[in-house]
Amino acid sequence: MSLVLVPLALVPILILVVIATLDTKAWGVFTQKRIGQYGEPFNIYKIRTLRNETHLTGHLHQSASSLGNFLRQSKLDELPQLLNVLKGDMGFVGPRPDIPGYADRLQGADRTILQIRPGITGPATIKYKDEDKLLAKQENPQYYNDHVIWRDKVQINKYYIENWSFCLDLRIIIKSLINWK
Repeated sequence: MSLVLVPLALVPILILVVIATLDTKAWGVFTQKRIGQYGEPFNIYKIRTLRNETHLTGHLHQSASSLGNFLRQSKLDELPQLLNVLKGDMGFVGPRPDIPGYADRLQGADRTILQIRPGITGPATIKYKDEDKLLAKQENPQYYNDHVIWRDKVQINKYYIENWSFCLDLRIIIKSLINWK
């Protein structure tokens, strides 16, 4: 499937990279280390949505531009992940790959989620599609992420793996496309 989709998405990806480069004043492709299958790190590809800005206090911080917010909400910033699928780092459906410090530290039965390739979408991705908004409402977003959301995602992903079927993957893909706004 990725062999078909990558050539179709190549021109839109290149256009988005150019626009993101102009918008953020940095290379329009964002790469980040993520933890993949068997706990192996890999570089995930996305369209850059954040720009570096100097705060009034003189500190450097990142914020999403209007275009960046649109790309994130529409999930167009994730189009380059088709290259991750083509390379074999990811699949279309599976647990989302996390930054080091989460999945790579799982213990016992929770490590099950490392036995399969991470995915562009999955059941936890659908449930937490507005995760940024949910975290913004929290008094301590990091604590809430680490102790509520992350733990729930692990359970959701374990359930997905234990009940995997081709039909389940199809339902997840369809639900992701329907919720893709």
